[in-house]
Amino acid sequence: MSLENTTIVEIVDTFEFLEDWEDRYRYIIDLGKKLIPLAPSEMTEDYKVRGCQSQVWLVPTTDVDGRIHLRGDSDAFIVKGLVAIMLLIFSGKTAAEIKAIDARKILDTLGLSSHLSPMRANGLFSMVERIQAIAAIG
Repeated sequence: MSLENTTIVEIVDTFEFLEDWEDRYRYIIDLGKKLIPLAPSEMTEDYKVRGCQSQVWLVPTTDVDGRIHLRGDSDAFIVKGLVAIMLLIFSGKTAAEIKAIDARKILDTLGLSSHLSPMRANGLFSMVERIQAIAAIG
């Protein structure tokens, strides 16, 4: 199973439906389980996200239309789910579209900034910074 037919709007709607944070965490973990695992050869320093408490890797590819597609993985269940949310927000967009996204606003709408531990929240924003850096390179 993949995240292929899931949108960030559906994630926001589901979060609004799930009022209990324990249920939301379970949902985030389920999203992470839908990620296609990276190959061990992709879990290298080149793709590693700095600033995350857990290990996180983001692998970008750019298609002929200039859209940046991201794949990602983590060694922690909840973080893997956060990676999935990042991919839903950013993957498949052009560099200009990625730069224009207000990720903090989306994450605040989900309530993630205030419901994650400070280390996890820092890691989440490290992922955003890494994706923005990928977009800056093109």
